[in-house]
Order: sequence, then C-alpha cells, then structure tokens
Amino acid sequence: MSTFKAPKGTYDLLPPDSATYLAVRDAIATPLRNSGYGYVETPGFENVELFARGVGESTDIVNKEMYAFTTRGGDQLALRPEGTASVLRAALEGNLHKSGNLPVKLWYSGSYYRYERPQKGRYRHFSQVGAEAIGAEDPALDAELIILADQAYRALGLKEFRILLNSLGDKECRPVYRAALQDFLRGLDLDEETRRRIDINPLRVLDDKRAEVQKQLVGAPMLRDYLCDACKDYHEQVRELLTAQGVRYEDDPKLVRGLDYYTRTTFEFVHDGLGSQSAVGGGGRYDGLSEMIGGPALPSVGWALGVDRTVLALQAEGITLDLPAATSVFAVPLGDEARRVLFAKVTELRRAGIAADFSYGGKGLKGAMKNANRSGARYAVVAGERDLAEGVVQLKDMESGEQEALAVEEFVAVLKEKLKRA
Repeated sequence: MSTFKAPKGTYDLLPPDSATYLAVRDAIATPLRNSGYGYVETPGFENVELFARGVGESTDIVNKEMYAFTTRGGDQLALRPEGTASVLRAALEGNLHKSGNLPVKLWYSGSYYRYERPQKGRYRHFSQVGAEAIGAEDPALDAELIILADQAYRALGLKEFRILLNSLGDKECRPVYRAALQDFLRGLDLDEETRRRIDINPLRVLDDKRAEVQKQLVGAPMLRDYLCDACKDYHEQVRELLTAQGVRYEDDPKLVRGLDYYTRTTFEFVHDGLGSQSAVGGGGRYDGLSEMIGGPALPSVGWALGVDRTVLALQAEGITLDLPAATSVFAVPLGDEARRVLFAKVTELRRAGIAADFSYGGKGLKGAMKNANRSGARYAVVAGERDLAEGVVQLKDMESGEQEALAVEEFVAVLKEKLKRA
C-alpha cells in the first residue's frame, strides 16, 4: 500500500525549515503588535456569499479559484481565499466598531486557499500575515501600514523589494474613469471572457498579465487623470508622509490589485528576484467593503504579506536568518538511576525557561551523543552510575569540546549562568 501524500499544490512545513517561517511571521507581526494592533483569528471557512460580495463576483478568485462546497445541512461555504473580508465580518459581528475607539486595529496570521495552477511561489494553500485598520479615513493610517510592512521587511534584512503605489479613486471619480476605460476597451480585439469583464469590472482588464493584451493597452486612459480633487489631495498626503519617513516607493498608474473592494490608496510589495510571481504582498484602502457585506459605513485600510513569498525573497537575496537553537541542553543518561535523575533535571531546566531535551529510547553513549550533536544544543549533560555515586554530572561544551564535572545539585544554576553569558 502506498503512503499518502499532501494534496497537489500544497506543502508541509517541517523542521528545520519551519523555524524560518515562524521567524518571518514573527518579524512581520512585531511592528504591528508595537503599533496598537490586536490579534484576531477567524474560521478557515466562511459563507460563500461573504466572498462573492466582498471580494467581487467578477474576480478570478471567486469565479475560478475558490474552494466552495455545500455542507450536509445545505449551507454554502468556501475555504477562505483571503483575509480581509473574514476579519471585517468578525469585527462587525463582535461589535468592535461600537467600542468608540476607532480605528479598530487588528492583525492576523493563517492559511488561505485558492484553486490555481501550482508553480514556484504560488500554491493552493499559502500562509499570510495581515493587518487591518477599520473605521477611519486618514492618509496617516494608510502611510502607517505601508511603513510597518517596510519596517518588517527591513528587519528581516531584505533590501531588493520595491513598493508600488497608486490611487484607485472613490465613488465620485471612479465611475467617470470606468466609463472612459470601457469605451477604450470595447475598441480592442479581446477574447469573449475578457470582453465580459469589461462590463463587470473593466479595471481588472488592466491587470491582465498576457503580453497580447498588455500590448493593446498602450494608450489606455489613466486613472490618475480622472481623480477628483479630494482623491488627489488624499493621495498626495500619503506620498508626502512616506517620503518624510524615508520610505521609497514607485508611482505605478497601472496598479489595480486583484480584488474588487479597493478604493483610493492601493500598493504592492514586489521582489524582482522571484521571477513572474514577483508580488510578495500588498493591500490598500477599502472604504465601501463594510456596506457591501451588510455593515455600516466604515472606511478601512489593510494589507497581507505572503509568508511563503517572503521566504523565497530571503532565499533570492541569500539571507539566512539568525535563528536561536531549538535546544540549549541535551541530557544523556547512562543507566536507570541516571535516567531518573536527569529526567527530573531536564524538567527543572524547562521550568526555568531553558530549552532542554533528553535521550529517549535507551541509546548507548555514542548514539546519544550523535543525537545531542544533531539537536544543535550548546551543552550536553552526561551522567552514569559512577558519576552519580560521586554526586556529579559531566557537562560538555558542544562548541569547544571542553568537559567539566558539576555537582548534581548545582548544575541547573551553573547552566543558567553559562547560557546567560553565551
């Protein structure tokens, strides 16, 4: 009988590589936790209608990529393809917007699912860390989120990423642009599905990656030429705030992002070392989404950064994160009495906050020391019957190879001191 394998387009995170993914998540989350963002966790599946309304029925995500299913009870559900709609739904259901402390600032981390053609950097199950600031319309909030993402990437040591920035206008000026774009697109030689998109969401045509479509889009009307004064002013304030903080960005008038709910500020983080899948994350302002899913008017802004893509970006730049060893002390008992004594000492070390492991399975000294080596521990503690008869254990420094005898009763305190200095 053959063993089971992970479903196509998915991956397992296994040690030691998983430690890098955890470190990336933590690096992205740290500036958020330091800026008033509280953690939120939502179910892995939601009502299909939440995404159809929020993400947009004309998007590939809803049309082609969503894992939708009917439950035994007849409910229409979908595995979440993105985080914003779920987080906003949770905030509304929890009445967080009624606390009087707006914006509601939330961050989250989890797995998301899209049925698409698997390739490097694009999987059917992927991990993101995201942030949403709900209930305030303020250019400083848009700038804050972009700065926090920039800060997270720089903390990881990344240098070769770029920030693309654009404004999508609002409900006043976008309809005028939409009509002008539709007139232009209807004159092009496009396939039937793309022509259908012209009627539903013409901005998505600008996002088409096919060379034959992009060639025809030369000369298309630009959204920036149609922005109303209020949107121009708002966008200029965002740009000024970023510039004042030394955050470099590039104006990209063609940037539209793949979700229907964006308004005004939109941005993308791209890394040129990743080939065709160059986006590592992005986001923007979505002032009308709350009303789309049945809530009150709550202007909001947010982003999501791909953990998988960020790890690929680190690899592209040749960056190895300085990760702490999973184990600091490895205990090697030789004989039953040593097993009893050292097991108690390992438990004591762990209670003292020291990462400690134990040689299980009754291995001999040679096999147990191999395990100690593989664990990455700085120190190995070895004890046999003769050692215990003398009231000592042997402490071996795995880096220098030096060994010393320590009194059984003192070695936990000595180890704490040594590890503090290491």
